[in-house]
Amino acid sequence: MNVIAIFDIGKTNKKLFLFDEQYRIVWEKSEQFAEITDHEGDSCEDLDQLISWVKSSLAEVLALAEFSIQAINFSAYGASIVHIDKDGQPLSPLYNYLKVYPAPLLQQFFDAYGPESAITRQTASPSLGNLNSGLQVYRFKYEQPDLFEKLAFSLHLPQYVSFVVSGWPVSDLTSIGCHTMLWDFDRQQYHRWVSHEKIDTRLAPIVPSDSTRPITVGDVSVQVGVGLHDSSAALIPYLASFKEPFVLISTGTWCVSMNPFNSSPLTPEELQYDCLNYMHYKGQPVKSSRLFAGYEHEQQVKRLADHFHVAVDQYVRVGYNPDIIEQLRQHAGQVTTENDARGKQLLSMQGSLFGQRQLSDFTAYDEAYHQLVLDIVSQQLISTNLVLADISPRRSTVKRIFVDGGFGKNPIYMNLLAIAFPDIEVYAASVAQASALGAALAIHQYWNSHVMPGDCVELKKYTAHTAAN
Repeated sequence: MNVIAIFDIGKTNKKLFLFDEQYRIVWEKSEQFAEITDHEGDSCEDLDQLISWVKSSLAEVLALAEFSIQAINFSAYGASIVHIDKDGQPLSPLYNYLKVYPAPLLQQFFDAYGPESAITRQTASPSLGNLNSGLQVYRFKYEQPDLFEKLAFSLHLPQYVSFVVSGWPVSDLTSIGCHTMLWDFDRQQYHRWVSHEKIDTRLAPIVPSDSTRPITVGDVSVQVGVGLHDSSAALIPYLASFKEPFVLISTGTWCVSMNPFNSSPLTPEELQYDCLNYMHYKGQPVKSSRLFAGYEHEQQVKRLADHFHVAVDQYVRVGYNPDIIEQLRQHAGQVTTENDARGKQLLSMQGSLFGQRQLSDFTAYDEAYHQLVLDIVSQQLISTNLVLADISPRRSTVKRIFVDGGFGKNPIYMNLLAIAFPDIEVYAASVAQASALGAALAIHQYWNSHVMPGDCVELKKYTAHTAAN
């Protein structure tokens, strides 16, 4: 059976899939690795263990007699850089993107290349410290100059994992274009600071994100892709399945609203509310906004469990009750329409209102949990509205919102979202292993003679259902 092998490297789970020519998963394995610490004692990925796993797993599937591997590709989390020397050996740990960035160094950067508001707008990158991976390279240069002298290339993680297999050091736009502070979206090239610091000479050549290179394993030739940033890869099955304008809300730890049909430049206000650009694998910007809602939900359900003496996952047994929602709305007043949302732009986008509420005000767990989701959807409305509107001349009206990930399975969230967007069709969407599937679809032409499938996404429609109807 002809298959493609996809390594899907998440922060928690490392997975390997084999997809057949109809993009069905026919073999898979998954591992979790304990984190180690870097030289400053901060937690980080165990890069040696990761690479050992990639190599041994690839050898394992190549030896499977029932499969003929035609191609290999990779999706991996972003904002992570591997610095390699001329022999391809890592020069440093794979630093965690949540590592605290030194304030004096950040100030030095903005003093030289700012003001901050200008460079964040030009690079479509909110100022996020280590999450701006370009600043990781800047930090490496100034904090470890001796190692920087030995630096051949700084590779984003998807491209580094690809390099381990192919030996081909490259850069791709899905990684470069994602809140890295490297890319000038006005000029469609690296920002001037990159060349001024001579960092562009340490970044591998940019190739199209759907590029491959043949390698020989034994006596078999296999096409190897260059890897994709996982958020961009997860969008590909939707772009393959739907031509009418849509917004995808990808929910997990972060809830990321992505609009591949919005080409208007980011404004300072939008950057303030954590808007950014992802990069479509064909190179176009994907206007996006982020909300830390999955993390907030995780923290608050623990708080609810402690207060009401129930299991942490009690919420999965709570169905949508429009009468409870109506009572809560009358009690406190909630964001229900776009105009209301615009009037409450100062609502904190870091935590939810629920974190400030007294749990003793609620008579039962179900009531409190409905309030938590109501507060999260109030913020989701603001966040998603930031990418819905396109002020460009060729404005595309969004007809559908797709929600994938954890909140897509939450009936309270989905019903409230349908109420919040009454003029847009709202769907819970399900794609089996979206990032991995997207990485496979990206290089379809190099390994698969069949027509690319247009039915990768399962949908469940939600309509506005309130106590009144």
